[in-house]
Amino acid sequence: MIERGLIVKKITIGEMAKLHDVSQQTLRLYDKMNLLKPIYVDETTGYRYYDIKQSARMDIIQYMKSLGMSLKEIKKSLDKKDISIIEETLIKQNEKIEKEIEELKFRKNAIERTLDNYNRYKLSPKDSTIITEYIPKRYIYRYNTNVNFYEYGLDTYECILRQLRKHIVLNNLPTIYFSNVGTILRQNRARNREIISKEIFIFVDDDFQNKEMVEIIPQNTFLCMYCDSFHKELEYTKILLNHIEENNYIINGDSICEVIADLPVLENGERNMFFKLQIPIKFN
Repeated sequence: MIERGLIVKKITIGEMAKLHDVSQQTLRLYDKMNLLKPIYVDETTGYRYYDIKQSARMDIIQYMKSLGMSLKEIKKSLDKKDISIIEETLIKQNEKIEKEIEELKFRKNAIERTLDNYNRYKLSPKDSTIITEYIPKRYIYRYNTNVNFYEYGLDTYECILRQLRKHIVLNNLPTIYFSNVGTILRQNRARNREIISKEIFIFVDDDFQNKEMVEIIPQNTFLCMYCDSFHKELEYTKILLNHIEENNYIINGDSICEVIADLPVLENGERNMFFKLQIPIKFN
């Protein structure tokens, strides 16, 4: 107990808890685990009493907890009096923290990209507007579906999105990238007016670690068209290709359809998206 500023050796469980900013329930758990036992238990009342010198062990326990060690790991280390156990645990914990930092970085970048997309959506021209725009280099992570989604409806597109999400999870990729997707129309097909797309992608950062399926969309001048409905995409792609032919432009790379905003408002129970069709061109 504490009296007139002096600390007496035997202190109650309540005082011990208050001294170390823990609950009495925590101290009872430590007692049960033989991690920190009271020096005396009154047989009549069952009251637990501690020695102030046990604060040293309590400080070690709290320090180890702050490093991310479990109570079992802490007890094992203290029982064996083996500092190597602490070292091994800290190495593992450090690796875990590094991974969490990396994941948080991905999440932060994806959130910033999503915010940028919502801003683009608010500032975008109305549906069916055609513009010419320079767009810098971008990085995408591709997934082959083996299905030409232009031949099917929104239900098939939803199934493809489910495949993509499952693929992302199975490959331990940050799922937050899933919010910024698109599809690819390869250059040779666009030039031949074969509107076939079997690849879907997510935009990723330039330092994305899984490089195997990453592809660069080069900087270019793009002929773009805005679209406010999945059901208009095929029609608008044909309109863009006609516009290119009429103006003697040359298709200068692979085309993409980017979902700028996946709006949190369902239309007739369906996904509500705002697209940007983009065909790279050069002037003849």
